[in-house]
Amino acid sequence: MNPSTHPSLDHSPGRKPSINREDLIAAALRLLGPHRSVSTLSLREVAREADIAPNSFYRHFRDTDELAVALIELAGQSLRQIIGNARHRADDGGSIVRSSIEVFVAQLRADSTLLHILLREGTAGSDAFKAAVDKQLTYFEEELHSDLIRLNQAQGSQLHDSRMAARAVTRLVFAMGATAIDAPVERDGELVEQLSTMVRMILAGARALQRL
Repeated sequence: MNPSTHPSLDHSPGRKPSINREDLIAAALRLLGPHRSVSTLSLREVAREADIAPNSFYRHFRDTDELAVALIELAGQSLRQIIGNARHRADDGGSIVRSSIEVFVAQLRADSTLLHILLREGTAGSDAFKAAVDKQLTYFEEELHSDLIRLNQAQGSQLHDSRMAARAVTRLVFAMGATAIDAPVERDGELVEQLSTMVRMILAGARALQRL
């Protein structure tokens, strides 16, 4: 039997004969908007957007929840790379704080469905999605913790519980970001100033506690 003349049951004219995991993720991202949760995605909807038969979806994901977790993981990886690049371009503590926050706020206004996924699912998603977001935030905390140790050693200072300081900064920025999604863009400058001041206050407090 010639497979070219006898297509499989899940392939019909006009549909793609093959698709990979990244294609399905890209299809899901096209369906998500600033105010849509990944939990609302249906298997058939994603399959239709990806131009495949629904059965083909299962070759890459068990269900839409597994796809959603993959989207959250991709969001975390993408944002960590963007903010990490901003931190490494900075020369001193002040610029590291401000440049990282400026990049974060800029991503809020960019066509950044990935960042919106992190912010939204961390507060309104299912328990599984919240756990996936929390895992990504923990990665942010670990990277920031390493940067704080390196930076303070270079400045000859120390932080009281630098790991807790990294956690406080990370959770603050993401909490403020979640509330800023719907704020007018004209207030972005104010948001950057507020966040920069708050973060510096956390770090100044951690240094003061270390000296006690």
